[in-house]
Amino acid sequence: MKWSEIRIHTTQEAVEPISHILHEAGAGGVVIEDKDDILRDFEDKFGEIYDLSTEDYPEEGVILKAYLPVNSFLNESVEEIKQAINQLLTYNIDIGANTLTVSEVNEEEWATAWKKYYKPVKVSETITISPSWEDYKPVHDKELVIELDPGMAFGTGTHPTTVLCIQALERHTKNGDRIADVGTGSGVLAIAAAKLGVDKVEALDLDEVAVESATQNVAFNHATDTVSVTQGNLLDTLSGEYDVIVANILAEVIVTMTEDAFSFVKPNGKLITSGIIQAKRDLVKNSLLEAGFVIDEITEMEDWIAIVASKPE
Repeated sequence: MKWSEIRIHTTQEAVEPISHILHEAGAGGVVIEDKDDILRDFEDKFGEIYDLSTEDYPEEGVILKAYLPVNSFLNESVEEIKQAINQLLTYNIDIGANTLTVSEVNEEEWATAWKKYYKPVKVSETITISPSWEDYKPVHDKELVIELDPGMAFGTGTHPTTVLCIQALERHTKNGDRIADVGTGSGVLAIAAAKLGVDKVEALDLDEVAVESATQNVAFNHATDTVSVTQGNLLDTLSGEYDVIVANILAEVIVTMTEDAFSFVKPNGKLITSGIIQAKRDLVKNSLLEAGFVIDEITEMEDWIAIVASKPE
């Protein structure tokens, strides 16, 4: 199906009545781009840290976007929207610039276009990540293939932070290890650990969408005997000690959990962290040292960093 994006530049005052007009015209929802969002305090249900860019917002006013199906009534619908918005002036509502533009989008291309750029990628000495819809065959006996469909969860497995974590898992895990994957997303790190031969992986994520995606990917990779996926906030649901904890999350979140991680890691055990930009390198490094860890290695890829730290005996 083809859809038309209706884009209206207006004011904050007019957001509610114009949203109502768009709903009445058949739009299932309205996207609001308001520059004041940059200054707004957001709920952080999943521990999100918002980094909004002024470039994504109008210099003044508000942009409303809605989507209507392309059909024989579209032109009439657009004209009715224009007339209804202009009618707001009779109620002394400031409609601002009041510019309306229409562009066409293809639903199928919109939903799946990214897939054509997602191909099998060798990310470490032994591990290759392949989209689940690709018919990829290993090129040698020791190659370990993770078949992945990220769905709506974070992680195609090819982002530098994920690659750095997989490479670290390859170097620092062994058969029989107990692993925790904090913020598992699509489950790719947990599956990688299972493929590498660890005994048990506890994969955690607060987002129910990620939990569902990871659960499906674990099953698809026949790793359910090794990997359990749980909904939980950071380390809250962990118990006992772990040989390795891996956390591919934001640096600002990592520093909130280093002390707790130290208590869960076995002596000589490892904490693998990534999701760290260059500017946050010292922030995370100092937090690990203050918690009692020893820095084993720092690896880099593009502008991203992974740090492996160990707990002394």
